[in-house]
Amino acid sequence: MSDRRRRRERPGPAAPSRVGRVAPRAEAAPREPIPRELLAPPEADELVVVVGPTASGKTELAIDLARRWGGEVVSADSVQIVRGFDVGSGKPTAAERLAAPHHLIDAVDPLEPMDAARYAAMADDVIGALRAAGKVPVVCGGTFLWVKALVQGLAPGVAADPAVRARHAAIVDAEGRAALHARLAQVDPEAAARLAPNDALRVSRALEVFEVSGMTQTAWHAAHGFRTARHRARLVGVARSREDVDARIATRVHAWLEGGWIEEVERLIEAGFRDARAMTSVGYRQIAESIEGRLPRAELEAAIVRTTRTFVRRQRTWLRDEDVTWVQ
Repeated sequence: MSDRRRRRERPGPAAPSRVGRVAPRAEAAPREPIPRELLAPPEADELVVVVGPTASGKTELAIDLARRWGGEVVSADSVQIVRGFDVGSGKPTAAERLAAPHHLIDAVDPLEPMDAARYAAMADDVIGALRAAGKVPVVCGGTFLWVKALVQGLAPGVAADPAVRARHAAIVDAEGRAALHARLAQVDPEAAARLAPNDALRVSRALEVFEVSGMTQTAWHAAHGFRTARHRARLVGVARSREDVDARIATRVHAWLEGGWIEEVERLIEAGFRDARAMTSVGYRQIAESIEGRLPRAELEAAIVRTTRTFVRRQRTWLRDEDVTWVQ
């Protein structure tokens, strides 16, 4: 049975991708994965998006699909898009880029402003150019906010308040990042659960939304966000057990550390990129802290593995409420 037929036979009317869906599907049993060879090529107006937890094999699947369908890969990764952040971002290798051309890799400088709205505009340009050339775009990445922005658009934002941000920065300087996260937990526990305590930038933004608008970020997104489809999308992911992903994370972190990840972070810091947003990502943040003497080198590998697994749990929470076709 083809994948397209499977999708037609699912109960209920056809609908755009449910990226950004708020109500959980707790009662729905997960669908069994299918052989990836049964995936039908996308229709002319359909966008295939390869999603999944970190270390699940998204790049390999995206390359496979692009090669079979005559396509090219469009990255949706907020670290891979940054020049110089190479080892720890899982950028496709030279051989993988030869197997299928990749776009939006190494596209911005480390200190260059970059957000989901800009990504969506850049990705739209690439997708349009590929389709005009008769190529099939295959979006691939684990930055799910960027995927939402591309497929569903962004919620109208609450205006930034420099005074509020300065006050948050002062709290972080005086009391630490955990103190700012604790303040967010008091007013928006759902956002606090979604954001890592060390992610001061996003924690500050979530708290800023509440302090400026009087509405929590969670409520704001539920009321305003991700309701108008920009692309008719099909989400596809590699089915892997938690144990398999955990093992792949441990193997990958060890290999990257042995392959020069620490030296790469040292070079980035020496080049003046300590405050780059990508330096707050999983792994890069822990290595920077180790270089600065705040995390013992002997504990570094375990800390990165542990933090990555926590990040994967958040990714799985997001994926649980999405309509994903899982393949073997």
